[in-house]
Amino acid sequence: MFRKVLIANRGEIALRILRACHEMGIQSVVVYSEADRDAKYVKLADEAVCIGPAPSAQSYLNMPAIIATAEVSDAEAIHPGYGFLAENADFAERVERSGFTFIGPSAENIRLMGDKVSAKQAMIAAGVPCVPGSGGALPDDPVEITRIAREVGFPVIIKAAGGGGGRGMRVVHTEAALINAVQTTRAEAGAAFGNPAVYLEKFLQNPRHIEIQIMADKHRNAVWLGDRDCSMQRRHQKVIEEAPSPGIPRKLIEKIGQRCADACRKMGYVGAGTFEFLFENGEFYFIEMNTRVQVEHPVTECVTGIDIVQTQIRVAAGEKLSFTQKDIVQRGHSIECRVNAEDPYKFIPSPGLIQGWHPPGGPGVRVDTHIYSEYYVPPHYDSMIAKIIVHADTRAAALAKMRMALEETVIEGINTNIPLHRELMADPAFAEGGTSIHYLEGWLAQRKR
Repeated sequence: MFRKVLIANRGEIALRILRACHEMGIQSVVVYSEADRDAKYVKLADEAVCIGPAPSAQSYLNMPAIIATAEVSDAEAIHPGYGFLAENADFAERVERSGFTFIGPSAENIRLMGDKVSAKQAMIAAGVPCVPGSGGALPDDPVEITRIAREVGFPVIIKAAGGGGGRGMRVVHTEAALINAVQTTRAEAGAAFGNPAVYLEKFLQNPRHIEIQIMADKHRNAVWLGDRDCSMQRRHQKVIEEAPSPGIPRKLIEKIGQRCADACRKMGYVGAGTFEFLFENGEFYFIEMNTRVQVEHPVTECVTGIDIVQTQIRVAAGEKLSFTQKDIVQRGHSIECRVNAEDPYKFIPSPGLIQGWHPPGGPGVRVDTHIYSEYYVPPHYDSMIAKIIVHADTRAAALAKMRMALEETVIEGINTNIPLHRELMADPAFAEGGTSIHYLEGWLAQRKR
């Protein structure tokens, strides 16, 4: 096992990894920007090193500074968390080349799954169902592009091959708008991701967003840890997640879960990963794989009892998985609400000083956060400041527990989206389960009227 791990991230995930390390008897080194000097994990780490000013490009995305910190601190491995460099194949390669262990999959697998075209081709080869589409990057010929779109059938969606996080996508409803949409998306993709390649898929009308969590080791063992429903989204950004997915037959979930595990074995994948699918009319369609720990990993931990972050560290150190597929049993239901520092309905960021903080508590309530009273939320990073997670025997009980937890939560001095979560927990359609990825935006539009 590692003696010392460097944590190359910030916020709640930095604290989450730090706690996992300390529970395992591993020393922690955190890197931080000048804006995060007073963060809780900076104070709790065995060692903390400032690697630059607030802008991410000069700190959390500064590869040479992170590698240098690992060298001077005598760390043995680097955990990237999520976001920033977590899915950067060049960083993973550089970490390994510098003599450290990257706590995640190989650079080769990150590249394969980071390019949406190659990822889709790999999944088709592995027998994982995909959304009907171009099967590869779109050609330059407008006539051929039009032929492909006609064959797939409108509406279609144009996606950046190197995109992610809901960026680099454009829905096209008519043939007349197709070529302009392709050209515009190509330009945006080149500017945002350094890769102008785009591809085309059938646009599903009312799908749900379902995820399969996997974990694999260096000994070709791969296990799927259950499913999550992440359909409550705004502009492709998740707001609420839960496990298991309500209303989907377990036999369907088991079938797709096993295919994901098989695909990981074929790839020689190591570490945590998430296969994301659209689900409509009883069919799953692969959209992408995230080669890292997810923001929403706690709901899977709650229903399986598996510590995903500790397991990431163990398999990176070369240990075999301590469980097999038959050991994975989902118990009860878990829901997670992402708490953002923003106006709850206008979604304008709300950085500033937290003047009061009272987290919820009680059996089955978990709060993952790095904030505290008198903590200053910087304006430079993602607005998520906490995750409230509940676990209960049934979905109805989990909803009731989340309503209580949200009522208990007090954050003073800044705006948060907790009022939005309170309303959604009381919404009849959400309570029934099975809402599509478009539901929240429609709900918000109705609310404005």
